[in-house]
Amino acid sequence: MTRMSKIVRYILFIGLVVGAGTLSGLSSGPGTSNGPINWYLSLEKPFFNPPAWIFGPVWTVLYILIGIAGARIWERARKSAAMKLWFAQLVLNLLWSPAFFGLHNPELGLVVIAGMLVTIIGFMIKARPIDRVSMLLFIPYLAWVAFASLLNLSIALMN
Repeated sequence: MTRMSKIVRYILFIGLVVGAGTLSGLSSGPGTSNGPINWYLSLEKPFFNPPAWIFGPVWTVLYILIGIAGARIWERARKSAAMKLWFAQLVLNLLWSPAFFGLHNPELGLVVIAGMLVTIIGFMIKARPIDRVSMLLFIPYLAWVAFASLLNLSIALMN
């Protein structure tokens, strides 16, 4: 494998994750023109709800880390359970915003995010023997999704 093909692979993986995440957020996130912002603003939220501006930068960094981890596993074991779990967590990640914001359904969002947690942990377990760095790259993602799960649960219970 040439250095150029490795760079291209990383760019493709990062681009896929950042691009898909951005499209998911723009199509059904709280700031879309179809009204979810008004719905979301009307919800009761817990005291630990972060300011809205924090989500974009946090998710951008996490998407980059997710993309790097995916590229690393792909180059080492593309047919592995770790790679399958990487794709599964990405699909669930992309479904959360439409479930929560698009359908105005925090309970469905909670089901999706629970699946995300399971696949993230599964990926980390399966990735560790293949590439420890990939597993470590998922630690901030796991922490954020665990926090987001608590936030999602709180919103579901408060509303």
